[in-house]
Amino acid sequence: MSAALTIDVFADPVCPWCWIGKRRLEAALASRPDVDAVVRYLPFQLDPSIPPEGLDRQEYLTAKFEDEERIRAMHDQLAAIGRDEGIAFLFSEIERSPNTLDAHRAIRWAAEEGPAAQGALIERLFEVYFTEGEDISDLDVIGRAADDVGLDWETLRDRLDSDEDVEEIKEEVQRARAIGVTGVPCFILAGKLVVTGAHPGEVLAEAIDRALGDEDEAEDA
Repeated sequence: MSAALTIDVFADPVCPWCWIGKRRLEAALASRPDVDAVVRYLPFQLDPSIPPEGLDRQEYLTAKFEDEERIRAMHDQLAAIGRDEGIAFLFSEIERSPNTLDAHRAIRWAAEEGPAAQGALIERLFEVYFTEGEDISDLDVIGRAADDVGLDWETLRDRLDSDEDVEEIKEEVQRARAIGVTGVPCFILAGKLVVTGAHPGEVLAEAIDRALGDEDEAEDA
């Protein structure tokens, strides 16, 4: 067994590429069974300006990309890539573009139960949003997702009703941008090797090898 490897992943549960990146990272780690990896998910918001109640998704996308044909083409591309990763994107089911601050609070708290619990919750939030069309800014939806993966959803739901860690999440998102994170997923391996984007599993596996080696270099692709 090699030395433990910490992999910090900046992600947003409304980012389809982040779900793809998560699956590809898992494939990379499966190809390196001797690597003792600890994966930690850190908050990033693609659009923190979305109000707490969210926005109509179609109106939001139309305002952002203007061209509806372009939106359809992007969704078709993502759906095809997702199928290769075992993901069934159902973009037509999504009605709201949510603010993900509360989802990030729940992901943060899931880590208190360990990396596996945190990974399970963000996976479920991806699924709830992208395949079931649920609004993951809704506190009850977040609570049910936590319950689905075996977390103490009643305690988590009570915490969501408070302001606990609201400012901390906002500050972490700002710090991520301050250190140069402009897009997600962004992987930081062993605190030194940066890989930006949902690269294929073999690329991430090579990055794992490099991070465990003696080279002290960074990649931003």
